[in-house]
Amino acid sequence: MMEAESRSFADAEINRCLTPEEKIQFLRQMFRIRRFEQTSLKAYNAGKMGGFLHLYTGQESVAVATISLLGENDHVITAYRDHGHALVCGMEMGECMAEFFGKATGSSKGKGGSMHLFAPDKRYWGGHGIVAGQTPLGLGIAYALKYKGIRGCCLCYLGDGAVNQGVFHESLNLASLMSLPVIYIIENNGYSMGTSLARSSAFKQMLAQRAEGYNIPWDHANGENIYEMRVKTQAAIERAHEESRPTVLEIATYRYYGHSVADANARKYRTPEEIEHYKTYHDPLRLWQKRLVDEGILTEEQADAIDHEARAEAEVASRFADESPFPTEADIFTDVYSEVDQPVGDGPHGTYFFN
Repeated sequence: MMEAESRSFADAEINRCLTPEEKIQFLRQMFRIRRFEQTSLKAYNAGKMGGFLHLYTGQESVAVATISLLGENDHVITAYRDHGHALVCGMEMGECMAEFFGKATGSSKGKGGSMHLFAPDKRYWGGHGIVAGQTPLGLGIAYALKYKGIRGCCLCYLGDGAVNQGVFHESLNLASLMSLPVIYIIENNGYSMGTSLARSSAFKQMLAQRAEGYNIPWDHANGENIYEMRVKTQAAIERAHEESRPTVLEIATYRYYGHSVADANARKYRTPEEIEHYKTYHDPLRLWQKRLVDEGILTEEQADAIDHEARAEAEVASRFADESPFPTEADIFTDVYSEVDQPVGDGPHGTYFFN
């Protein structure tokens, strides 16, 4: 990006109003995500958790920048690479880590694992394991907001691999037809599992341009630049709030690890040199830290202290998860149908659904 363009994003009203403390908080959130995930990876490799673990490392700035703009009636839903979004929305490391461990103290009581983190009280709706399965659900949240006359929106995140799923296109069609305040954010990290973007998707300029076929505005942002992402996301939020119209926003980013921890070919479909290049020259934590130092609102020593705090918090979360109890065998029958769990109607007698 040219320096003049980068300065223009920093000078935009939505960024000029940021306080030094808020800018430092962005760095703190990114460090918390990274150290949380590094600690969870160690636990996974030690055999303390099962299932999948899709790491967000390298993409932290996307969740931090976009979610930073949300108000009290705005909602978030995402796919299975959901740890960063969950932490930024306000979930505690302990409840998230315990969920990874399958413990009763986890956010989903140990029944969901890392792909299914939920916090409805924080307007965070997951965490979904089916590719693009969250896209019609995000549409539904936006529909509910419009139906109830609430001025809000839903940020619905998906990966570049999900844009080829039919349900995403059905969602775009309905979003435009019904004029719903949903913002689809494509976190394009370049690879659909182990398949490069060039080999998996047909497009002219970029994936978000497909929105033109549904008469939906679209844009593109650099995932390394928090200022730019905030400007582009704010425009989409204003469109949703003021016009009840959808947007597709594609954000260029990169993941350092494989599709999941179980991805044994992570260094075969892309070279180690490519990965190291991104870590060296495009790391969002390093770039934002440098920017704050250059702006004179942070010192290297303060950044090191923030990093140390994040590491310590992640270790505490890991110990909490390790020491927490597993769900009981009887818990397998709970949290399946809310009507059954609640002593109302015929639900507890099994006739609510089948008679």
